[in-house]
Amino acid sequence: MRFIWVINGTKLRNTIFILIASFFAALVAFIQNQEMSVFSTTEGPRALTSVHTEQPHVALTFDISWGDEQIKPILEILKQKNVKATFFVSGEWAERHPEIIEKIKKDGHEIGSHGMNHTAYTKLDDGEIRKDLTLAESSIYKVSNRRTTLMRPPYGKIDHDVLSIASTLDQQVILWSVNPQDDTNPGYQKIAAYTINHTEKGDIIRLHASDSAKQTYRALPYIIDNIQKKGLSFTTLSDLISDTKVKTKSLN
Repeated sequence: MRFIWVINGTKLRNTIFILIASFFAALVAFIQNQEMSVFSTTEGPRALTSVHTEQPHVALTFDISWGDEQIKPILEILKQKNVKATFFVSGEWAERHPEIIEKIKKDGHEIGSHGMNHTAYTKLDDGEIRKDLTLAESSIYKVSNRRTTLMRPPYGKIDHDVLSIASTLDQQVILWSVNPQDDTNPGYQKIAAYTINHTEKGDIIRLHASDSAKQTYRALPYIIDNIQKKGLSFTTLSDLISDTKVKTKSLN
């Protein structure tokens, strides 16, 4: 008598991702701790890294400052999965790609600022920081007809001056709590595994939609499916913030 075994490919792939998650988690966590600039002041303006909430919500965010190829499959996957995300776009990129901004809006996603020219603010003086933030807000509004109140600084680099200037311009600085470093292209399995293993309610996930992040779109379906299997749902960053209190970290 012969037996025929039928293996569900999707279930097998998902199981493999979960199994390898712990292996990659320690390595990526170590590297991430060496390079992240996720801080805020103990008093005054703060940078939001995650939200303390009783709701099973997480925010999926994407940074984009150049290119128009990688964002296309990302938007298609989000549409297929009926997931809303927040896109932090540079003003320069928004001006070059008004048609993509329109699609982001049409699909119900949120738009935030990623600065104008994607220059680290910690390398600029106060006047230059203010000018870059103002130009970015103006450019994004010109293309999208939406005012941006959420801002993710280029490279996540902040200091007291950046927080203070952003606050005077009514911009809330947004960082993250889950960063799989997808922009370094470590492999879509590692991107998915790290994100799935580290995401809990209230987390802000940082991914990239620039053309330099070539593996993010392949990891995205696994990230969405497995995080939803954990009983969590995706929401825009503004909706997540409205849930309850925010978590921050202090600048030394």
